[in-house]
Amino acid sequence: MHKPVVGLTGGIPPLIKRNTLLLALSQSFIGAAAQLAYGIGPLMVIAVTGSASLAGLTVGLFGVSRFLVSYPTGKITDTFGRKPGILFGQGITIVGSFITGFAMLAHSAAGLAIGMLLFTMGVSAAQQLRVAATDMYPPRMRGLALGFVATGSLIGIALSPLVMGIAEIVSQRTGHAAIGLPWLMLPVLIAGGMLLVRFVRPDPKEIGQNLERYYLDYVPPPKPAGGQGAEFSAWQLLKSAPTRLAIVSNAAGQGNMAIVMVLTSLVLAHHGHSLTAIAFSHMFHAAGMFAFTIPLGWAADRIGREWVMYPGVAVTLLGALFVALGEGFAAITVGTFLVGLGWCAANVASTALIADHADTAHRGRAIGVSETGAGAMTLLAAVVTGPLIECASLPAAGIAAALIAIVPLVMLALDKAAHWRSR
Repeated sequence: MHKPVVGLTGGIPPLIKRNTLLLALSQSFIGAAAQLAYGIGPLMVIAVTGSASLAGLTVGLFGVSRFLVSYPTGKITDTFGRKPGILFGQGITIVGSFITGFAMLAHSAAGLAIGMLLFTMGVSAAQQLRVAATDMYPPRMRGLALGFVATGSLIGIALSPLVMGIAEIVSQRTGHAAIGLPWLMLPVLIAGGMLLVRFVRPDPKEIGQNLERYYLDYVPPPKPAGGQGAEFSAWQLLKSAPTRLAIVSNAAGQGNMAIVMVLTSLVLAHHGHSLTAIAFSHMFHAAGMFAFTIPLGWAADRIGREWVMYPGVAVTLLGALFVALGEGFAAITVGTFLVGLGWCAANVASTALIADHADTAHRGRAIGVSETGAGAMTLLAAVVTGPLIECASLPAAGIAAALIAIVPLVMLALDKAAHWRSR
């Protein structure tokens, strides 16, 4: 039996700090891979199909995979612990990365679809890293915990254009397509992330079920009716207004971002910018996603989840309009940065809110429900992006991203209006 290291009142125990650092570093490697997929994925599809109408395919696969695996992976981690689910996801990511790389070198559209589906399924499953973070901290620090882990992706931000730059150098010397080579390099990073997860001890779920052993001032909440073995109900999450709006806000932020990330690549490529320049623009987007996670998590803990979540959704709306209507590299990059920043606020705050309402034994599935909704919205965004670009224009896709972000804000207004009428 592991003997816990107890922190001082209000502090973070050393063991929790160590585990958090390991999870954050592991997240950075997965983050680098995901950023590369979002950044050059649309160009990869066009390269093997020749059709801009299919540009949203890779982002759509992110949505499909998130929809398919988020809840089952949550069930796995609720049953067997967080580490097995995370390692399972990272392993699938390595397989998918290899298949994707060889498919691009062979100019195979079918191989690309299979490889990216496996890759995105692995990335989605590995997002149980965030659940692991919330397990190890009491409610007053959960937003900050998510910030700690997500900040690790800042390393991934720098790695993504670096990997792309190396691929372009190798391409010039070997004659192989630069757009496919990064996928044969990523497995090394991901394997390093898996090794870091193996060193996390004890399993974060075990910590979450015994927080009072690690935090002297923590008082466990009363057990719900039915005890620890009570069945998990996704319907209860959807019936409750706070968790329902948190799920919708997370989905809207993700759908908005899915469109904008495709749009950014295509607009910049249309204006003749290089793959490395596109990667740098996405680096600023990723900076918005992760550079401010700690202060935003702190704000969610101090002033409330909703006071961070809804403004975050509003910022994604503003960013989408910048990308849709702006001109030049700078304006488009500012817009994609704002979308990343708004997504960060909405994602951190909504995840913390859902974690607050879920018992540790059910938390993987609870957050899995939210991620399933985000996957469905990402899929919808991917389906409409290509036809909008093909049949209307690039700005039309940006307007669609802004409209997606309006949905939770309208729902909030209607909910508040109904509340005031009932008083």
